[in-house]
Amino acid sequence: QVQLAESGGGLVQAGGSLRLSCAASGSTFSVNAIGWYRQGPRKQRELVARISVGGSTEYADSVKGRFTISRDNAKNTAYLQMNSLKPEDTAVYYCTLGVNSRGQGTQVTVSS
Repeated sequence: QVQLAESGGGLVQAGGSLRLSCAASGSTFSVNAIGWYRQGPRKQRELVARISVGGSTEYADSVKGRFTISRDNAKNTAYLQMNSLKPEDTAVYYCTLGVNSRGQGTQVTVSS
């Protein structure tokens, strides 16, 4: 079974940046799409960004132009570069691989 481990979260001031990583075990990383989701306090889960096997990307309107998703198949790792962070970006961020695997999440807190 694939295991995913997110890292890179933390506390940052508004306007700052963070880079999240999602490390995957197993051999199915390169043949699955990767998603980054978030769930903030008293909010529903939201798809933040997604990258396909071929590298096509899509983003939630709320993060377009600020966040960048990428993947390194050689390292079995995906990334979410987050710039110009806002307090409303505060959430637990977690990654998914395909439809069956999800990490435990990493907390991102943006102070105003």
